[in-house]
Parts: sequence; structure tokens; C-alpha cells
Amino acid sequence: MDQFFPITSPHQRHESWAERLPDQPQDLWEALIALSAEDQAALFAHCASFGINAVWEPANRYNEGRVSARTVSGRIEHAQVLGRAAELDMVAAGWTATVDNYLGRVTKVRILSAVGEAKGAGVAARLTGLKKPDIAKEGERLLAGSGWLAEPLRTPTIEPVEEPAAIDGEPAVESEAAPEHDNGQGEESFAIAAE
Repeated sequence: MDQFFPITSPHQRHESWAERLPDQPQDLWEALIALSAEDQAALFAHCASFGINAVWEPANRYNEGRVSARTVSGRIEHAQVLGRAAELDMVAAGWTATVDNYLGRVTKVRILSAVGEAKGAGVAARLTGLKKPDIAKEGERLLAGSGWLAEPLRTPTIEPVEEPAAIDGEPAVESEAAPEHDNGQGEESFAIAAE
């Protein structure tokens, strides 16, 4: 995992920015203003990336109240939104299940489920008599190149909701057309309402 690009990339970006930006704080603002808008956006994205926490952890009595189930759920949900926006694809980034990064850390049942999902229930059933280290090793071999991705690493998609075209002959969704009547004040009435 230490050589996996999504892990090494932030460190490489950080080193690159450290070389480009001045060492003295009094010189920083001038250097930031001199950056192009594209570079400013890239630096902002880099800095913001260090604030993203998509790590699942149990919200139980053993974590000494550090996190609640709601907190974990919220941060995972936000990370998934960001993953969809960035079109995150861990398989395309090169992740594959190995004994070291996943299969050696989960139960036999989960390994069999992964193999069954990727290769079919019949293939998974052939592994049931093996001990866990052997199942993990064989699972790694079977999952290699299959495109299978562990559930916590998947970026969930949002299915589009289809709106009905019409209900009883009337449009189901109101048109965005301008209102039929004007109070003579135009947009001014919105400004007054906002005050």
C-alpha cells in the first residue's frame, strides 16, 4: 500500500508545493497572489484534501467517545459526494485486493463473499474447506484482474429519479417559464422581501 499512487500522490504534491512557495511567512501572500487562478485552485484543492476523512471506525464504547455513529455516517456520506464529483475509481487507480491490504484483515466469510461476487458462487464454494490464510492467498489469486472492489472503497452512484411526464393531463413538474402576471415591480419585489 505504501507505493499505491493515491497514497504517494498527496505527499508528492505537498513536496512540490513546498518547493514552489516561499519559506518566509511574510513573502507568502505576495507569492499566492502571483499564482495563476488555475494554480490557486490547485493549491486550494491540495490543502482541502488533507481535511477529508473517509475512514470508517466503530462508534462504540471502546473508542472512548471520540466519534458517534452520526459523525462517521456524515463524513462517509460527504466523502462519497466528493468521490462522485471527482469520478473516483479505485480500480482504475490500481487497487486490487491482496492478503496484505484487505484479504488478511477480514473474515473467511467476507473473502468467500468477495470471490463469489467476482467469480461466482461455485468458485467460492470450492474454497470453503481451506484455512483462512489459504483462502486469503487463493482469494488474492482469483480476484487479481477481476475489477472487484471492496465495498468501503466503492463510490456509490445515485440513480436518477424519473419524474412522471403528466398526471391527469397536467404537467407533473411546473414549468420554469416566467410568471403570467407581473406586479409592475419586476425584480425589485424580491430585493424588498430579502430586506
